Amino acid sequence: MQEVHSLIIIGSGPAGLTAAIYASRANLKPIVVEGKKPGGQLMNTTAVENWPGNISIMGPELMINMRKHAEHFGTRFISGEVTQVSLDSKPFIVKTAKEELKAHCIIIATGANSKLLGCPGEQDYWNKGVSTCAVCDGAFFQGKKVVIVGGGDTAMEDASFMLNFTDDITIVHIKSELTASHAMQQRVLNNKKITIIYDTTVTSIQGDGNKVTGVTLTNQKTHQTSTLPTDAVFIAIGLLPNTVPFKGKIDLNDYGYLIVHDHTKTSVEGVFAAGDVFDYRYRQAITASGSGCMAALDAERYIKEHSV
Repeated sequence: MQEVHSLIIIGSGPAGLTAAIYASRANLKPIVVEGKKPGGQLMNTTAVENWPGNISIMGPELMINMRKHAEHFGTRFISGEVTQVSLDSKPFIVKTAKEELKAHCIIIATGANSKLLGCPGEQDYWNKGVSTCAVCDGAFFQGKKVVIVGGGDTAMEDASFMLNFTDDITIVHIKSELTASHAMQQRVLNNKKITIIYDTTVTSIQGDGNKVTGVTLTNQKTHQTSTLPTDAVFIAIGLLPNTVPFKGKIDLNDYGYLIVHDHTKTSVEGVFAAGDVFDYRYRQAITASGSGCMAALDAERYIKEHSV
């Protein structure tokens, strides 16, 4: 008969790996399905300066350390991406392109990916002035010119946060008015340090080979282009949660995020959530790790209570 595992963790970012550390120390012998991008978003970052205990650590190094930590306590890793799940009966079934796994309990920690502009220069200057996390990278641009792309709450939060470091902030928004909540708009509309350019998109990003030096702006009504010097471009146009395999099988909100109750429980008993796959508010590595800890503890209690 096929082995039924106590716990399968889907995802290997900070949430999934923290869950794996706690679960393996509890002798649950978890299986981690690493996903398409093992290590999550931090694998694409440079210096991380807000991880407690490390004044500065490279994102990939941090994730490698976390993986080794989980592996040390007995976590087993499976490469590949989950293509299908069956949650309507137990044991649960998790399928990848190569194998089928069964488990009494699942933690979903598949994260979310930031929407990108897709314009020339974006990938060339990624982590060289282009970022999707002002909270993570804003301190690197003390006294610099900053462009924030977007008009929603995240863009307003980024602009407000960047006021801690610079008084030269430009918001570029594709629409003729901001889409953020009224309260969030008020934080920036009357601030003289923040300029807002409406009906405009960033259509290319320029640099000197080492860092960003400017952006090309295109007005959506006149189609005229202009160049704006800048040292940083923070993209804040939304996120896409990685929940495609779970649609129709578990409750999601209108934006595709997992809905949780009682901290980490999903709508399916025995399935828990951790990290950015449900948390669209904080979206930090440390909060993802915290929820990974909580999900593992909840999974451990569930397994013991159900004697599985």
